[in-house]
Amino acid sequence: MKKVAVIGGGTMGNGITHVFAMNGIPVNLVEMSEELAEKALSTIEKNLDRMVKKEKIDATEKVETLESITTFTSVEDAVKDVDLVVEAVPENFELKKKVFSKVDEAAPERTILATNTSSISITKIAAATSRPEQFIGMHFFNPVPVMKLVEIVKGFETSEETYETIEETARLLDKTPIPVEDYPGFVSNRVLMPMINEAIYCVHEGVAEPEDVDSVMKLGMAHPMGPLRLADFIGLDVCLDIMNVLYEGFKDPKYRPCPLLVKMVDAGKLGDKTGEGFFEYD
Repeated sequence: MKKVAVIGGGTMGNGITHVFAMNGIPVNLVEMSEELAEKALSTIEKNLDRMVKKEKIDATEKVETLESITTFTSVEDAVKDVDLVVEAVPENFELKKKVFSKVDEAAPERTILATNTSSISITKIAAATSRPEQFIGMHFFNPVPVMKLVEIVKGFETSEETYETIEETARLLDKTPIPVEDYPGFVSNRVLMPMINEAIYCVHEGVAEPEDVDSVMKLGMAHPMGPLRLADFIGLDVCLDIMNVLYEGFKDPKYRPCPLLVKMVDAGKLGDKTGEGFFEYD
């Protein structure tokens, strides 16, 4: 991988950009506006400063990492000379389809297309491109610079060569790639989100207060973070999107989103990003 484009500079996108750039791979980071691009760069710089303070990297490595990132507001310009495109836009199929339509048209024939989707069918997104054999899921975990896991998800037509290239790339980023088949939610969110949803039902039905639900899971099941605190950290809107993908994908009522989750998202109480979810934040 001589150069990579990352589309989307939000929580996942700036983290993915961070790890590629820190491992010596130039990154073209795409955002909708210069302001959002600067915000993404600012977040990356703060995270690098934290790593310098903890002596995980030195000041020179921080500067080299930032110099490896170039920002763009045009998808077409950003992907015209890259070997890999990683999409990290919100969890919405139509939006991802629109992005990959532009990418597919502008990127070189050799370029591998990857999506960081946490639940949407890789096969379905790949079908919107002219190169489904070069399309794959590369699902990172938040916070990307810290978490080692990357779920590598093959679509129906993903070639073995594409899979092996992305598996090797993940290892170059000091990540642990795990092969996963293309089913709604893959493994991580198929297991995690129903647990979070059930924790929300406990609050919804008056079984326990949010802090008590989390305490049970931390003290009784040795979870480092309670499911409701984790939901706030992920974003309640993201949790709802994933639950809807599971519900629609499996047509099984056990994946029905809790009404309280729906109401909180409708009310704009999305967790950390808005300052209030199941808990309040500064």
